[in-house]
Amino acid sequence: MIRCEPRILVATDTLADGELVADLLRDDFGSVFISTAEARIAADFDQHRPDVLVLAFKELERAERYYLGLYRHSPIVHTHSHRTLVLCSQDDVRRAYALCRKGYFDDYVLFWPMVHDPHRLSMSVLLARRALEAGRAAAPKTRLAVDARPDGECELPPGQGIVDPPEIGPSPQRPAAPATGEMIENFAEPLRDPSLDGTVEGRDIRFAQTAPRVREGGKPTTPAHESSVDRNRKPAPDPESPKTLKSRVEKLRPLVLVVDDDEFQCSLLAKLLASERCELSFAHSATEAFTALHKRRPDLILMDVLLPDLDGVEITRRLKSQSQYTAVPIVMITGESAREVVAASLKAGAIDFVVKPFEREILLEKVKKYLGV
Repeated sequence: MIRCEPRILVATDTLADGELVADLLRDDFGSVFISTAEARIAADFDQHRPDVLVLAFKELERAERYYLGLYRHSPIVHTHSHRTLVLCSQDDVRRAYALCRKGYFDDYVLFWPMVHDPHRLSMSVLLARRALEAGRAAAPKTRLAVDARPDGECELPPGQGIVDPPEIGPSPQRPAAPATGEMIENFAEPLRDPSLDGTVEGRDIRFAQTAPRVREGGKPTTPAHESSVDRNRKPAPDPESPKTLKSRVEKLRPLVLVVDDDEFQCSLLAKLLASERCELSFAHSATEAFTALHKRRPDLILMDVLLPDLDGVEITRRLKSQSQYTAVPIVMITGESAREVVAASLKAGAIDFVVKPFEREILLEKVKKYLGV
């Protein structure tokens, strides 16, 4: 038994297939569950909250349909961190690869009919578990002082998991350097360690750190040996060059997620926003959108109303019910400005909307407004 015990849910439409896959996995893992009832798609997932979901359908199309139904009916599937592993036949390998490459599934295993490598399935589950652990371990954000934000800080994305991309603002004035007296006071702190014997090279440091002596005329003087710091010396310059800072700022561009199933509209949006200092990511369905959100939290979402699996209003409602997405502005994309569509979008949590065909100036104005650039 491996140390890290993942929870595995095997979803299938045939009990015999489910038991076959579960028996193979139970050789290495203890928490393996089977879901075969189509009516309990969401209930089984919500109950077991698996780390790894294994789609054990002999037809890849049925696996796609199951996962789509799961996203439609489960209230937690898009917020519960998990990896999806699809089993496929030799005829479906190419399509399985394409779906995993697009992020629809996380990985695939050639399984039907049974292959000669029975450990491949367990190895894939183990790798999925490691990927989840790596993402969770990297979740705490690292704060770093950079001259790229007005408050002097930026959030560096950890590489896995959902993160908060920073806002890029104008470079602020560099804070004033501390006074020389303050620098000397700071340098004295390490010397106040009670474990030290109070001398350095035979000299009593307690006298070296006392207040300056006062002459008869009332003017203070500083002993020549009080500190090695030259009072006329300027603070050391920032080691990071402007070129380094510029490169870092380029990597921290705000992310705009476009959710639209129309590839032409996505291409058009890419051209219209090409001049803006932002990074674009595209999702063509609700499933792809939730997958993208698991990887990285965007600064702005452009959400189409009509999508093939789940409409944009419902996606918006689900996102706004989760605390990690409440601050992400969502602008609806619609082919009509019908009052009921706008009202439903705003009620779901959208902040604004744009109408197709896009008017470039209006689109750019709203993108800049909600990105804060």
